Amino acid sequence: VAGLGNYGLWGTRHSVGMEVLDRLARQLAVAQSWRADQRCCADVALATVHGLELVLLKPRRFMNLNGLSVASAAEIYSLGPEDIYLVHDDLDKSLGKVAIKLGGSARGHNGVQSCISALHSNEMTRLRIGIGRP
Repeated sequence: VAGLGNYGLWGTRHSVGMEVLDRLARQLAVAQSWRADQRCCADVALATVHGLELVLLKPRRFMNLNGLSVASAAEIYSLGPEDIYLVHDDLDKSLGKVAIKLGGSARGHNGVQSCISALHSNEMTRLRIGIGRP
């Protein structure tokens, strides 16, 4: 599960994917286990839920390069694009509205486009978090 955003720019609308990952880590009781993984240039936390092992990932790059971290983590943890969930902001959804999308185009989202390019696939599931337009 990768929370897309601009690392270090906490509290901005475009980093909502990383904030969702922080909340998820707290709910899964792994918030204290975030660690910097230089192999994929990301913060990583591992969790187990109902027997499934999850890799929580917050890329340490700007949005338009998030895919490099996601692709590196996929290689390290032997994951295919179909195993990856991207959590990201969506300007076209009203603030707080949420949608799940399986595959398809990036719809103009630079972080998603970066993931599609780096993984050579658009098969990732996306959790789109509405941030609305200014």
